Amino acid sequence: MTATLTASACTTPGSTDTTKAKADRTASPAPTAEPALTKKAALAQIAHYSKINNEANATHNRRLLDTIEDGPLYAMSIADYEQDEGLPKADRETYKPWSYNLASTTVYIPRFTAGQQKWFAAVTYSGKTDKYPRLLVMAEQATTKRWEVVAAVDLDDKKQLPKIALDADGYATALDATSAKNVAAPVDVLRSAVGDNFATGGDLSGKKVFATAKASARQITVHDKTTRKFGTRGTTVFSAAGPEFTDSYALKTTTGSALVVFAHTHTQRDTVAAGLKIIPDKDDRAWLGTTNSPSFTYTFTCSDVATVPTTPAKSTLLGYTCRRTDAHGMTTSS
Repeated sequence: MTATLTASACTTPGSTDTTKAKADRTASPAPTAEPALTKKAALAQIAHYSKINNEANATHNRRLLDTIEDGPLYAMSIADYEQDEGLPKADRETYKPWSYNLASTTVYIPRFTAGQQKWFAAVTYSGKTDKYPRLLVMAEQATTKRWEVVAAVDLDDKKQLPKIALDADGYATALDATSAKNVAAPVDVLRSAVGDNFATGGDLSGKKVFATAKASARQITVHDKTTRKFGTRGTTVFSAAGPEFTDSYALKTTTGSALVVFAHTHTQRDTVAAGLKIIPDKDDRAWLGTTNSPSFTYTFTCSDVATVPTTPAKSTLLGYTCRRTDAHGMTTSS
């Protein structure tokens, strides 16, 4: 009788196959995060922005402006152009060149892995003793590789600014503020709360999400005063609108919270009683012309900055900047 032997697939511990499998599992190291750019390069980008911005603004050169701005800031700047162009020439102010003071500018540069969008934030100041802070966000465009400013937000009080966490080499840590794993109030929650400050005076979610602060109080005041401006002759209704710009930017702070920059859009609809009409303000004429209407709807594009805790607690709105970016009168479908 001839015995037939079958080869076994079993291997003993420590065999060559097992060692190879372990080696395969550890062969690919985690991607290394590298700084978006150097501090010197970041300041140079801000200086370049100031220079080109002056050139574009002097002649309302939209094409040139498009090389240094993007996102909500570009939309706001173009709206400023349109509003100015809608005025009689005698009412237009002479443009005055400006620049950021790089000596009093602090840049916060995160590290990114290959494929991630690169961006950095900067805090600049103006006024005596650097009284007035402004937060900038510059992002590298994927196709052109140009650095463009996407947000510029005036902050209410420099004392409110949280201290940004820096690593041993002086670089910041970017966070994903869309995830509840990183922040107690993700960006969608913040955006809804800001919209509610305008829409209801914060009664539904604004006052629940945000602690009492100057910026939140100012939004609520806008709601309270504007909705009463017509008295018994008409109404004003604010509504949150779907955001045109959904990108957000967040930095880790030394307390473990996040400094978050995001954008929102809201509308304002003014309507007067039957038999009455609204006369467009001179700053509205770029969109509305000189035709009176019983109802006008305005669209506002805004950038907002808030500190957001990582554990359940209220966030703090540090500042916001808005521009009217569209307006139209009542149509047959209104």
